[in-house]
Amino acid sequence: MAQDSAKKREIVSAFARNPKDTGSTEVQVALLSDRIKSLTEHLKINKKDHSSRLGLRKLVSQRKGLLSYLRRTDFKRYAGLIEKLGLKDRG
Repeated sequence: MAQDSAKKREIVSAFARNPKDTGSTEVQVALLSDRIKSLTEHLKINKKDHSSRLGLRKLVSQRKGLLSYLRRTDFKRYAGLIEKLGLKDRG
């Protein structure tokens, strides 16, 4: 399930730290969160799609790693991102 490029640009512009920022941790986490949300909806309908379930678990693990890195390096940015995305603080 590829992300729509317009939606991707919208997410990047919402979470970017400057106009040319496309790869900061915040942007990566926001893009992963959007993909996780869409895959979760897909799996609610297609319960036996085990390959997508595996992909979802990989995405969640990748997001968790990025969030733990951001928490270690800059807690203010981490807290702001968690609040903006509506995620639970697991730390």
